[in-house]
Amino acid sequence: MKINLAKLAQRPVLVRLGCFILVLLLLWLPLAVPIYRLVPDTNLASILTIVALYVEFIFLLTLWGKQVYQRSQIFSYYGLEFTRLNGVYALRGLAIGLLSVLVLFSLQGLLGWLVWQQPKVFLLKIVLEGLLVSLGVGFAEELLFRGWLLDELQRDYKPAIAMWINSILFAIAHFIKPLEAIIHTLPQFPALVLLGLTQVWGKDSCRGRLGLPIGLHGGLVWGYYIINVGELTKYSGVVPDWVTGVNNNPLQGIMGVLFMSGLAWWMRSRSTKFN
Repeated sequence: MKINLAKLAQRPVLVRLGCFILVLLLLWLPLAVPIYRLVPDTNLASILTIVALYVEFIFLLTLWGKQVYQRSQIFSYYGLEFTRLNGVYALRGLAIGLLSVLVLFSLQGLLGWLVWQQPKVFLLKIVLEGLLVSLGVGFAEELLFRGWLLDELQRDYKPAIAMWINSILFAIAHFIKPLEAIIHTLPQFPALVLLGLTQVWGKDSCRGRLGLPIGLHGGLVWGYYIINVGELTKYSGVVPDWVTGVNNNPLQGIMGVLFMSGLAWWMRSRSTKFN
């Protein structure tokens, strides 16, 4: 019996999201379970299962676009264009994200809240390794949240409502972890919501292209990766950690929230749909 998946496009957003996630899990679990059972290294197993999940996500998106929305170029529709202009946007976002992190830490250094240290590892290796990790994270999360999910929400809700739901879900997704870890990292929730808003405004400022959000997200991750993994700073304890960042995470401190607020305000001023 042939199933007409095009009818799914007329269903409420919760039904569409539920169907997509259910199918994705049905495809992923037969791979994930054997990997966790057969691979003794838990870190390697996690990496392999995440890679498998995302490969299947991209594969399912292709089918979703063709069968549900009758779009053969669904990635371009989401804003993932492999063009020179989108590449320029991505590089611009990468630079903005990296410089934002460096300015934040430099300011705290000038205020005497932290001291810079000599790297304890080969810094170039950390820089290149961080670049690869950050681009992977930026690409994956932005295609998921500012690509597929934002489009699904905007089909049912007004742009502003879809933006806020998208940003809150983006923040919540970072807390899919054990309860102890959730409590430990809860202070970063406001900054993550601000980052989600910034990314929606950034996409809109580029006429729906994902280059800037991918680059900006990657730049923020890259800058923090270099400083954190390279152990380039040490907090002096002059001010409480809720100012600089609980657990040495700037997103869990007042300074990080203020900087994210400034970045969000600037990106909103460039947006057209939300002004």
